Amino acid sequence: MRLRNIKGSRETIGASDFVVHEAEQQKGRWSELFGNDHPIHVEIGMGKGKFISELAGLHPEINYIGIEKYSSVLVRAIEKQSELLYPNLKFIRMDAEYITGVFAPDEVERIYLNFSDPWPKDRHARRRLTSREFLARYEQFLIPDGRLEFKTDNRDLFEFSLEEVEAAGWKLLACTRDLHRDPELCRDNVMTEYEERFSSMGNPIHKLIACRIG
Repeated sequence: MRLRNIKGSRETIGASDFVVHEAEQQKGRWSELFGNDHPIHVEIGMGKGKFISELAGLHPEINYIGIEKYSSVLVRAIEKQSELLYPNLKFIRMDAEYITGVFAPDEVERIYLNFSDPWPKDRHARRRLTSREFLARYEQFLIPDGRLEFKTDNRDLFEFSLEEVEAAGWKLLACTRDLHRDPELCRDNVMTEYEERFSSMGNPIHKLIACRIG
């Protein structure tokens, strides 16, 4: 999907107090930025921010950080936060490849991956956010038993992700290939923009929950 360039988006992001502009300097110090020691949950590839904004409103006892690399998408999340003004929500504009540069060991409790780019060509498998290469990155800053929650409508990416979880030595806690028909995993489910669109088309939503061991 081509993203429409929004004029002035980079300037809006650069001037926003909701965006952490030098995130590397917060490594190991995120609790200071939020002014509390609440758990930190991170969404990688948050899009327009519907999912993470709703979570931030539902759970003020948790600090949320949304990561997005596309300015034209991030600016929409900023617009939303300008109305909501949740104190427990911050954004970072960056490529997830560099995520270990902004979080210290044991600093993050949970990671959310929602409808991530499938990178369908085999030679790009390492770029998938559920690849063993990325799981190794997450291990560097997740707490022991820290969780990853992943949702997608792409069956091939989901099967790949299940294989990578096992190969990386992570523990699979839950799995469904039809989330909206699973009463247990669908309880308290917060939908993303893509999830609403794809499920309305009749596409089943797949979800897994995994945790690092040790």
